[in-house]
Amino acid sequence: MKELTLVAHRRYFGLDPVHLRNSAHRLLTRLVGLPAERARLRAEHVKQDFAVDTVVTDRLVHEFVSQGLLRVGTEGQLEATRRLRAVASARVVEPLPRERARRLVMHACTVVREANAQWTRNPLEVDTLAVFGSYMSRDKLLPELALGVVVRPREAERRVRWGRMANRQAGADELREALCALSTFIVVHFVTDISELPRPFSVLYRLDA
Repeated sequence: MKELTLVAHRRYFGLDPVHLRNSAHRLLTRLVGLPAERARLRAEHVKQDFAVDTVVTDRLVHEFVSQGLLRVGTEGQLEATRRLRAVASARVVEPLPRERARRLVMHACTVVREANAQWTRNPLEVDTLAVFGSYMSRDKLLPELALGVVVRPREAERRVRWGRMANRQAGADELREALCALSTFIVVHFVTDISELPRPFSVLYRLDA
């Protein structure tokens, strides 16, 4: 699983990210050395390790279960998940300044243009690239840079003439990896149509434009 990144000055489940990470780590230490059939947690453990009252505990347990950090076992006790372990080992970073986000947007457009023009073994090409989410706000510090990508089959004249092409999944993975390599703040969402993205969004690139 990719290392989870939490952004400073942002609240997660109503908690400071460092407090969330450290409390999740304390919660998991209760399970160290226990056999799998006994590795169970209770709401009281959440209350103690997160240092919250009963009302907040009930909310946290509900949200942790709904968001996949905990799951309810067959006997009603709580079980830790990979998601909780990722939170417990997450890194906390300063938010993304808007000026740097603008530069990353420009770099993302460059990656897409190069991919469409030069990645002839990739069966996909990017039809549309858009930005959405916190970038569309007026905030000067952003928790992430969300990019929406619409792909389509590569045109014949831009395909390799000899040798095998990658399959569609490998092609999509290659595009995602190239965009995410620009920054750990970048989150890529593939959609079949640009209208599927949450509004507002801004189109950065269209292949036929």
